[in-house]
Amino acid sequence: MTGLTRRKLLGSSLAIAGIGAFHAAKAAPEHRLRWSVGFPATHPMVVRARQAAERIASETQGTVELQVYSDSQLGNDASVMSQVRSGAIDMQNIGGEVLSTLVPRAGMYAMGFSFPDYDTVWRAMDGDLGAYLRGEIGKSGLFVMESIWNNGFRQITSKDREIKTAEDLAGFKLRVPGSPVYITLFEALGAAPTAINWADLYPALQTGIVDGQENPLVVIQSGRLFEVQGRCSLTNHMWAGTWCIANQRRMDSLPDDVRQIVVRNVNQAASLERSDTMNGEAEIRKQLEAEGMRFNTPDLASFRERLNRGTYYASWKSRYGDEGWALLEKYCGKLG
Repeated sequence: MTGLTRRKLLGSSLAIAGIGAFHAAKAAPEHRLRWSVGFPATHPMVVRARQAAERIASETQGTVELQVYSDSQLGNDASVMSQVRSGAIDMQNIGGEVLSTLVPRAGMYAMGFSFPDYDTVWRAMDGDLGAYLRGEIGKSGLFVMESIWNNGFRQITSKDREIKTAEDLAGFKLRVPGSPVYITLFEALGAAPTAINWADLYPALQTGIVDGQENPLVVIQSGRLFEVQGRCSLTNHMWAGTWCIANQRRMDSLPDDVRQIVVRNVNQAASLERSDTMNGEAEIRKQLEAEGMRFNTPDLASFRERLNRGTYYASWKSRYGDEGWALLEKYCGKLG
């Protein structure tokens, strides 16, 4: 064997070893994070979260692997929140109304018939109301991202009942998430709210355990609820925001530059998802209509009048306190 041949073989061996070492390094990131986003995989929130994970991997040169779990794979929201607090799961997108079981004011924005439109939502949540609520979440020991995600305004669906006024909800068996924010709203409106987990919602509608449900259009579509519900009343009764929370100790354990990359990309993804959901609602409605779902616009004044006659707003004001309530009314006007 000539010296040249030996050098070629040695060079080839070193090159192969180098390639192997490169792939081994990529296969063993320094920081593995698990992020639970409980919606179906086609939901814009999941799509943008996975894009953020890809950008984070790229910008950190593979040192961070952020795995996004959709479809409640890691458990329901309450269970995952408990695991985020313990550190078993690193990050979670969670509705403020669920987070309010730990941080009572976290779901203050979810008051029924409070925000009139998206412009008002973003002024409030990117302004002093959002800062106030993030401060409350931070007091619980959780890390919270700055930008809240957008799940859209919630609408009421039914198999065949058209909801035109608040009176049409009398005795209506309506599935709601297991949170007092929802239950008290629909009790005040005369309905019969029933708390059912998301995973059990479709069969509950299919078998008639409940008459209807309430969710944003994007969830109605991605969850294929149009297959078991024929009508949708555009009540816009509640804006559904989603906080991205994380285990504080886990975030503190990341090097400063890595943490900044993670936070920046997650917040950017939230901003992009906001637009996705807002801009996509008209198209989603067309798609749902093509599937046979019929829409109507109710008399929203009748719902507000019903709430103003009762103690719904006064009761929640006493729970939230004057400081937070004043910030809410700064954007939404007088409630109650």
